[in-house]
Amino acid sequence: MSSIPFKDAKEKANKLRQEISLHDRLYYIENQPSISDSEYDALMRELRSIEEEHPELITPDSPTRRVSGTVADGFDNIDHIVPMISIDNIQNEDDAYDFDKRVKKYLELDENIDIEYVCEPKFDGVSASLTYENGILTKGATRGDGRKGEDITQNLKTIKAIPLSLNTNNKQPKLIEIRGEVIYANEDFAKLNKQLAAEGKPVYANARNTASGSLRQLDPSITASRPLDFYGWGIGHSEGLNGTTEWEVIENIKKWGFKIDARIAKFDNISGAISYHHEIENSRDDLPYDADGVVIKVNDKKYQRELGSTAKYPRWAVAYKFKPRQATTVVNDIIVQVGRMGLITPLAKVQPVVIAGVTISNASLHTEDIVMQKDVRKGDTVLIERAGDVIPQIVKSIPEKRTGKEKKFKMPSNCPSCKTPIEKEGAYYYCPNLSCPDQIKGRIEHMASRRAFDIVGLGEKIVVQFLEQGVIKDPSDIFYLKKENIINLERFADKSTENLINEIEKNKKIPFDRFLNAISIRHVGQRMSQVIAENFGDLDSLMNASVQELEQIDSVGPEIAKSIVNFFSIESNVNSINKMLGGGVEIIYSQKAKGDKLAGKTFVLTGTLENYTRDEAKEIIENEGGKVTSSVTKRTSYVIAGESPGSKYDKAMKLDIPIIDENEFKVLIGK
Repeated sequence: MSSIPFKDAKEKANKLRQEISLHDRLYYIENQPSISDSEYDALMRELRSIEEEHPELITPDSPTRRVSGTVADGFDNIDHIVPMISIDNIQNEDDAYDFDKRVKKYLELDENIDIEYVCEPKFDGVSASLTYENGILTKGATRGDGRKGEDITQNLKTIKAIPLSLNTNNKQPKLIEIRGEVIYANEDFAKLNKQLAAEGKPVYANARNTASGSLRQLDPSITASRPLDFYGWGIGHSEGLNGTTEWEVIENIKKWGFKIDARIAKFDNISGAISYHHEIENSRDDLPYDADGVVIKVNDKKYQRELGSTAKYPRWAVAYKFKPRQATTVVNDIIVQVGRMGLITPLAKVQPVVIAGVTISNASLHTEDIVMQKDVRKGDTVLIERAGDVIPQIVKSIPEKRTGKEKKFKMPSNCPSCKTPIEKEGAYYYCPNLSCPDQIKGRIEHMASRRAFDIVGLGEKIVVQFLEQGVIKDPSDIFYLKKENIINLERFADKSTENLINEIEKNKKIPFDRFLNAISIRHVGQRMSQVIAENFGDLDSLMNASVQELEQIDSVGPEIAKSIVNFFSIESNVNSINKMLGGGVEIIYSQKAKGDKLAGKTFVLTGTLENYTRDEAKEIIENEGGKVTSSVTKRTSYVIAGESPGSKYDKAMKLDIPIIDENEFKVLIGK
């Protein structure tokens, strides 16, 4: 292409970008292409030529920027301003009606009043977050642990169903975070496996894992080579956006240029939502992607805010799951396995069977009581399912297929790992020996996992090898490993040894919540670790906390509180923690409160404040030593009420909780 004046080049480049973006939307979003592939390629070549001649004309949202990133060494973390928490599951119509009743009860509405719901298929894909500033895509992240995700901006930009800039025909907020699902369409997935099989290469197990692996490629060009798709389904953090319903959110997402599933629908009551679920389930095999249920959301945004969330789930949405995929197979054996907390559970080793694209060879039996109730025996033919299309479980045995050679299961009296006599607590069996090899192995594997210390390279086989060779004896020994300890072991050479030692060293600094998750306290998982870390300033204060203090925390019940106190009362656990700290482990604590004006006070926010957003008010309260919760209880110190307060205001009145306005709040904080 011959050189053209800068002014003409600028005008032409802008026109080409608009034209290409339009064709991207027609092709990838609306499935109505208006030009041929060769014509589209010609437009791209012309734009690329102009940008090569005038690099100063390249814009962040140019279609030529979709594959422009370099190969990354790894992914940085991105904080989700509004947590991407998962939603609770329900399994049947009764559960759906119970959900509707809970919503009305929490909102203090009469049972005869109908709640409006928005429903859509529950994609079995990979959730992603897209942040647009002034209409331009600036950041993209995985869901991660709900609080932090991985920065995969460059990879997400390669997906052509994701607009690099929002459609300017619709009013844009200053900042908006679009949430949705990255999927590998069934048709494309089948083509991929057919091609791999023809080339004699291993095929992929399922579309979801393939989409996830494609997104987490360090080289964006590899992601770009995969036919990934994206459907928008919600909004996270936003500035300058006002909406009253979930349906408005969906309409806005569509107007901004995103693909929205055509099956999304709105219903006047829960009965309509239930009928929708049955309709989608009956046609699930005709969907262009994998789905394992439908999502039911309260439509009214005001209700959503009042309902809030528990520690794990929003109260205003549920996933109504489809019936699991099932198949029959034979139980080859029933063994018991020892978990990292000492829990001993029966496990069925079954004749491998494929369910929904995944080969199943093990199935959980949970407890001895369940084995007896289902009467599952070694040698039985059984019906097996992937519960929620994820965890394989035995539904029932098929007695009519028995030959008489089947053997009943009996729980052993001693731990299969260390031979210590096992103990029973309720329906569960535990090995009480903290030095049990299987427990130690499990705790070390968990400690090295992504949600804990994230030590890449310290997987199950390496942990077993280290334990068998006597290189380590307990989890804390990991932080004392030296090159000379492992260089002569099988699988290790200079490079692999250095990589592991460096990986351990660089991850010795760890946030408080991930440290709590790493040390394997019974009943304290990833989310509960976050809750506890938010309520205790440091490890010492937690180690000295009483059951009563712990029970003051929302979501911490008596069982969890007792488990935490018991954990820190065991000398070997404390010694192991001290040994970790002595080995260079450094716990990173969240910034402590800058003041103490609100120390010990618990606040609930309702309505719209004039001078603060909710996040700003929450930050002020926490910086002054106070705490903000989502629901009004007898332990609430104050309810701060803005304009149009909801049912929380009424509940505070009933419980005689002090209700203050914004001016009174300013007095409390000394302004």
